[in-house]
Amino acid sequence: MDKFVIDGPTPLHGSVSVHGAKNAVLPLMAAALLARGKSVIENVPDLRDVGTMVKMLDLLGAVTTSNEGVLTIDTTHADGIEAPYELVRTMRASIYVLAPTLAVHGRARVSMPGGCAWGPRPIDLHLMAMEKLGAKVELSHGYIEASCDRLRGGEVNFPISSVGATAQTIMAASLADGTSVIRNAALEPEITDLIDALIECGVEIEGRDTSRVVVHGTTSVKPLRHRVIPDRIEAETFAAAAAVTGGDITITDCDPSHMGAVFAVLERAGCTIEVGPNRARVRGPKRMHATDIVTREYPGFPTDMQAQIIAALCTANGVSTVKETIYPDRFTHVPELRRFGADIRLDGNLAVIRGVPTLGGAPVMATDIRASSGLILAAMAAQGRTEILRVYHIDRGYQRIESKLNALGARIERVSQ
Repeated sequence: MDKFVIDGPTPLHGSVSVHGAKNAVLPLMAAALLARGKSVIENVPDLRDVGTMVKMLDLLGAVTTSNEGVLTIDTTHADGIEAPYELVRTMRASIYVLAPTLAVHGRARVSMPGGCAWGPRPIDLHLMAMEKLGAKVELSHGYIEASCDRLRGGEVNFPISSVGATAQTIMAASLADGTSVIRNAALEPEITDLIDALIECGVEIEGRDTSRVVVHGTTSVKPLRHRVIPDRIEAETFAAAAAVTGGDITITDCDPSHMGAVFAVLERAGCTIEVGPNRARVRGPKRMHATDIVTREYPGFPTDMQAQIIAALCTANGVSTVKETIYPDRFTHVPELRRFGADIRLDGNLAVIRGVPTLGGAPVMATDIRASSGLILAAMAAQGRTEILRVYHIDRGYQRIESKLNALGARIERVSQ
């Protein structure tokens, strides 16, 4: 297991580019299973989670090749129906193969998912949607067993908005017999990206960028040829890095229209932000102002930026609050931030952050992808040396983040243990 050794404080300056979105590419890779032939996905980030999904596709019989961010998935002989525990336990997004496997073969056997340890993240909405589209679903010995003669169009009403369940349902409905209506569909850009890709493949879909999506099922889907959208969470993490270090960073190859909620919070905290086509410049203040935040579904403040913003607010002037409404117990990073000297109190799903003048370097441990990036931000703002253990988490969601930050002036060394 590698670790990061970080010497701070280090104000960050310069330009940094953003890779393709992790949360967009994973369902797109699964969607390639809907077609027969070679799908090509461009702007694919080099991430541990992408590698895990490649292994999953290989097990299902697809042949994958990758070259400089271009992933080719040949599904000509992809006849497998089982996603085993050994892979699914390492990444929750592996469940995305359920819908396309079921839709194409009439059967799917997928292990119950694993991945990040924090919080209950039930899959009941995924299973409910498959049943609404005509599948028989059973849970047996830790596996989801789903079957159907052919999926049929139906109405799926989600009680809460779910990105994963929305993507799953759209994929299933693409090959269903008839029309499906999905209500309370997720609005995240990654869902829009999946819809755009499937439309390019010949699926008729209405309701792009709305909470009511109508999918007209077809008998065959053409192979994908699609470029993944930029990773808004990676871009927002760099923006928070500029804020907490008092830096000046220009983020390129991004889509500022996807980052309005985070930019609004950073501006309230004292940052100056200038946006242009595919870029944003973020200048941090000498010391951030305290502010209050509530995580919401898109277009609200994303839960995937909660750890990073808490880290940034640890040295803000005043008392901030962050209320987590998506995953109420997603606070495993808080005890680690306290090791830096942060003053954070938890009250249920509310974090109260009393800003301190400075943080001090400390040994800490990463617990998930976004917690890892939050610890990196704190370390770059802290006085002295920090060691972050278990950084394999960060590799699941960020491509060579230490190289990008070092190019901006950070002092981060990856050490193999």
